[in-house]
Amino acid sequence: MGRSQGITEQQLLDLADFEHSPAFSDLERLVLRYATAVTETPVEVPDELFADLRKHLSPKQMVELTAAIAWENFRARFDHAFGMEAEGFSQGAVCAVPARGA
Repeated sequence: MGRSQGITEQQLLDLADFEHSPAFSDLERLVLRYATAVTETPVEVPDELFADLRKHLSPKQMVELTAAIAWENFRARFDHAFGMEAEGFSQGAVCAVPARGA
């Protein structure tokens, strides 16, 4: 699905190190920082990060982005709680495992 929306193979491979990868634009890095902050427990989005994103995205786009991140977090937590595993639909696709945080 991501590839049909313009995500490159290199971006998939570099996702765990998006901060240092030339495969991502400055805006994409901001969005990924935001997604990371929204995903953390507890959620703590720095005011500066939110303000930086608002320079590029409209209020509607911010709502859509936040809703998409929250929905994926809901799905991941729901699936995890029920022990749901991958069904194999992405066999042969890139699935980079994220690096563990410090």
